[in-house]
Amino acid sequence: MSLRKPGRHFFANPGPTNIPDSVLRAMNRPSMDFMDADFIEVFDEARAGLKSLLFTEHEVFISAASGHGAWESAMVNLFSPGDEVLIIGGGFFSVTWAALARSFGIIVELFEVDWRHGVEIASLQARLAADHGQRVKAICIVHNESLTSLVTPIPEVRAALDQAGHPALLLVDTISSLGCFEFRMDEWGVDAVVGGSQKGLMLPTGLGFVAAGPRALAAHKTATLPRFYFDWTAMMERRFRSFTGTVPIMPFFGMVEALSLLKAEGFEAVWARHHRLAQAVRAAVRAWGSGNQGPELYNLNPARYSDSVTTVLVPDGIDADAFRKLLLDRFNVSIGGGLAPLIGKVFRIGHMGDLNEPMILGTLAAIELAFGVFGMPHTPGGVAAAIESLKA
Repeated sequence: MSLRKPGRHFFANPGPTNIPDSVLRAMNRPSMDFMDADFIEVFDEARAGLKSLLFTEHEVFISAASGHGAWESAMVNLFSPGDEVLIIGGGFFSVTWAALARSFGIIVELFEVDWRHGVEIASLQARLAADHGQRVKAICIVHNESLTSLVTPIPEVRAALDQAGHPALLLVDTISSLGCFEFRMDEWGVDAVVGGSQKGLMLPTGLGFVAAGPRALAAHKTATLPRFYFDWTAMMERRFRSFTGTVPIMPFFGMVEALSLLKAEGFEAVWARHHRLAQAVRAAVRAWGSGNQGPELYNLNPARYSDSVTTVLVPDGIDADAFRKLLLDRFNVSIGGGLAPLIGKVFRIGHMGDLNEPMILGTLAAIELAFGVFGMPHTPGGVAAAIESLKA
């Protein structure tokens, strides 16, 4: 049994994220009948708030699932065996989404790109224009690839589809972007959106959702992949227009409170806060690597920087996971690690959800302190650079 670590645990993972105290209190209640009028009122308020955050007037289907479950819901409800989809590569989660789709008999073309720069929109448009038979049924995009901290500009992808005259559906994974930076489903012409509760929504893991526009619902009517738990047709016959079994009660009380916090701050102010804190983190990383020997930003495309997570590439020969372990064991600070080919090569600083300047500065200070203890090559001054960024 490990000894208790004194003080407050600093949690800077790129999901799940910190849960506000008021959200925890809102969920701390006894069980109740999910058909009780009082709960139905809470559910309707939560669903309406979620649609507001998505900037959509369209249907939203919610399931007791993680983001992977929301992926599955989208794929089995929109496609038939043998349908072809184009998934924009660029990281672990796009590759995983492709693997999930293939497991259902969907033909997947992974439009692979440089993980440190992201997709070139002109190349994507050319690929779509070359699809003369318009066999591609959908373009699938991870809006924010949290392994590489790289964002794909959704309006530019929508424009590429339109300019190529291609009718493919546009599907977007917002799991690590929604509630952190700008996303507007209807205005941007997105047909289906995948999301989860555990990141920008500041809730525990366990609620996955898909928002579906008119073209997605039309595709659903002819899709033949097998489904049961995630069947939208069955969901639309229920009072909640979600779930095919027992409705989880407590998360919706939390969702109402979380969305009220975001609404009170103002969605655009929330986006601005995430941007401000992300800039401070990136300033710190640049300072640490200014001697051409220390950590550096993994994302090399400033136009695609993420405002919810920053991925840091450590120098060759350094074990990023060993560093993360020291940071957690000695200083009680938790940050994210690498996945797939980036295991041990990067660490990730999450700056999404319920956080402010002191929390970011405390995390960065602990990281810089741990660099010295661990022997990580770096140039001191990252925290000072973050402070200067936040003064601006």
